[in-house]
Amino acid sequence: MLFFEQNKKEKNGNKLIITVIIISLILGGISGGAATLLVLKNLNSFGFLIGNNNGQAMLQNLEQEKIVALDIESATIEVVKNAQPAVVSIVISKKLKDIYAGNSPDFQDLFNFGWPFNLKLNQTEPLTPDQGEQKKEIGGGTGFIVSEDGLILTNKHVAIDGEAEYTVITNDGQKFEAKVLARDPINDLAVLKIEANNLKPLALGDSDNIQIGQTVIAIGNALAEFRNTVTRGVVSGINRTVEAGGAEGFSEVIEEAIQTDAAINPGNSGGPLLNLKGEVIGINTAISQSGQLVGFAIPINEAKQVIESIKKFGKIVRPYLGVRYVIINKQLAESNNLKYDFGALIGKGQTAEELAVMPGSPADKAGLVENDIILEINGQKIDQSHSLARMLARYNPGDEVELKISHQGEEKTVKVNLIERPEGK
Repeated sequence: MLFFEQNKKEKNGNKLIITVIIISLILGGISGGAATLLVLKNLNSFGFLIGNNNGQAMLQNLEQEKIVALDIESATIEVVKNAQPAVVSIVISKKLKDIYAGNSPDFQDLFNFGWPFNLKLNQTEPLTPDQGEQKKEIGGGTGFIVSEDGLILTNKHVAIDGEAEYTVITNDGQKFEAKVLARDPINDLAVLKIEANNLKPLALGDSDNIQIGQTVIAIGNALAEFRNTVTRGVVSGINRTVEAGGAEGFSEVIEEAIQTDAAINPGNSGGPLLNLKGEVIGINTAISQSGQLVGFAIPINEAKQVIESIKKFGKIVRPYLGVRYVIINKQLAESNNLKYDFGALIGKGQTAEELAVMPGSPADKAGLVENDIILEINGQKIDQSHSLARMLARYNPGDEVELKISHQGEEKTVKVNLIERPEGK
C-alpha cells in the first residue's frame, strides 16, 4: 500500500514536472522570439545587418584598417631587414694627451647625438709619454653606406674633431678604420671612407616628395651603445628652420628640415631616416632638449650633390659668390629703416680683413658692393628659410645665375658666373 501510494505520488510529480517543462518551453519560445526580434531590430537600426550598406561599409573599414596595419608592420620589418647591413656605428676615440690638453669637444652636446655622454677625467698628475698615447672613446654616432667601395655619410658634428680617430663598426661586428674625406662647409654633413668593397649601399629617395603624416623609420647607434636601434613614427612637419649647437662650439642652422616623432636618441646623429620603400629621405641630425619625440633630419636631396662631388672629385666642391652678408628679418629691417624685410644684406665682418665683397670674386666682377641687398637668386626669394648660402649650394661651379639686387634703393638684375669655393672659405 505504501508502495502504491508512493508510486502514485511519483506519477503525479512526473506529470507536474512535464507540465512545467512544456509551459516553460512555450513561454521561453515566445520570450526568445521577442528578444530575437528586438535584437535584430536594434542591430538593423545600428547598421549591422548583413546586406545593410552601412554595416557592410563599417565591416569593410575595419578589415581595411587591419590590412593597413599589417601592411605597415610587414613593410617595416622588410625595410629594417634590408637596411641594417648598410647602417654603421661610428666610434670616436682620442689620445689622452690631446684630451687633457683641452682640445676635446664640450661634451654637453646640444644636438644630443654625436656626443652622448659627459667625459669624466680624474687625472691630477701629469701623464707619462706612454699614458699620453693611450686612446679613450669619447663619443659615438651613426652613418650609412652610400657606395659599394666604402663611402659613408654622416653628420659633420659627429666627425668635427680633426684630432680624433674614427672607427666604423658594421651591423655584423666588423671594424674598420675610417678616414674623414670631407666636411661640408654649408650643411651638417661629412663623408667618411673605409677600405672595403662589394658593400650594399642604401637607396636614396626624393625628399621633395615627403608628405606630412607618412610613416618613417629611424635607425641608429642609440646612446653610442645599442647598435642599429630601430624606431618608427611619422613625418610631423617639413620645411622647418632649426638652430642647433653642439661639440666644440659647433652650431648650425638647419633649413628645410624634416621633423619627425620617430624616437631618436643620443648617438643617432648621421643615421638614416627611411620611408616604407626602404629609401633614405633624411639624415637624422638634431632633437629638441625641451620636447619629447621632436627630432629633425636633413633632407637627403641636400646630400646628393655632396655624395656625387666626392665620387667625382674626391672632395666636396661648392660654388662661390664671394660676399659676406646677414639675412634681413623684420626686426633688422625696422631697426635700420630698411626697405625690405627679406634678402641678404652685404656687409663687412668684425675685423678689417673680413671684407664685404672679396676682391676678384664673382660678386666683385658683377659689380656688387657693400650695403647692396641680394633679394633673389634665379627667382627664388632669399629669406630666413632660404639663405643665400643654401640657395647657392644647389648650383655648381661654372653655373651662371641671375641675382635680383637692391642697389642704393633701386632694383636691378645682374648675372654672375660662379666659381669653385676656395679652401677655407
